[in-house]
Amino acid sequence: MQRRRLGRTGLQVSVLGYGAGAVGGLFTKGAAADQERAMARAIEAGINYFDTAAIYGNGESERNLGRALKALKANVVVGTKVRLGAEHRKDVAGAIVRGMEESLKRLGRDHVDLFQLHNPLAAQDAGDKLAVDIALEQVVPAMEKLKASGKTRFIGFSGVGEPAALLRAVDSKLFDTVQVVYNALNPSAGGPMPAGTPGLDYGRLLDKAKAADAGTIVIRALAGGALSGTTDRHPLAMQDVPPIGSAPDFASDVARAKGLEPLVREGVAGSLTELGERFVISHPAVSTMLIGYSTLDHLEAAIAAVEKGPLPDAALKRLR
Repeated sequence: MQRRRLGRTGLQVSVLGYGAGAVGGLFTKGAAADQERAMARAIEAGINYFDTAAIYGNGESERNLGRALKALKANVVVGTKVRLGAEHRKDVAGAIVRGMEESLKRLGRDHVDLFQLHNPLAAQDAGDKLAVDIALEQVVPAMEKLKASGKTRFIGFSGVGEPAALLRAVDSKLFDTVQVVYNALNPSAGGPMPAGTPGLDYGRLLDKAKAADAGTIVIRALAGGALSGTTDRHPLAMQDVPPIGSAPDFASDVARAKGLEPLVREGVAGSLTELGERFVISHPAVSTMLIGYSTLDHLEAAIAAVEKGPLPDAALKRLR
């Protein structure tokens, strides 16, 4: 599997990553044997970046990922995240340290490769939305101390929230990586926002990240599963998936995804999900793409898709 440079970290990560979150659900609600089987297959295929977070399954994802990594004696790149609640604003640095220690305990590790801020960023601080000033002035110094102590090798943030705040965080060059919302339904992180497209305009965030030499980790590559073209959900998957940056509701995203079916019928890709995955990896500023899996079959399909490589230029022009 192709590997790409994760920005200034210098890490070489697989273009397809493993998202161990609740949207796919295997690592939050699946059986231990199925989790280990999927991880073993992922590693065999060349996947070397595994992404989790403290809030996924209320810690279950970290616990299960740590157990599977230990069972398989896996040597991979691991990233996790911390989210600050309103109650943490009085002691941001302390909350960051506690979040790290709790994550490491669940993972059964003494360090992670990447520690990321999980809050949406905004201009004004409000509940779950974290003011970008707090992120830059308080979160970053606390994370830098964790780097100095060897608890994490690199730091990053989740690129959700207000686009202007996200672009400011990238331009600061204080974070090593950024998670980027980018998919065929909202490609604005990678190019112009198509006329009439619902959702947020991410202002070519991928290009901004490349200019800042920040590694890019694409999230919502399949728009939370909408690019499967169906509202049906696997029992392990999150059953209600609020869109991020796209249409107002999941059903609307699915309806828009169906509009891409002519490309599948013409043979550009074997399925809508393959079309969506190959669209993402076609952008040269993408370091790795996270897909959430419910079953081993989902993993196999993603592996097969990325092995076909980027979409042809003619197909990308039609998508735009």
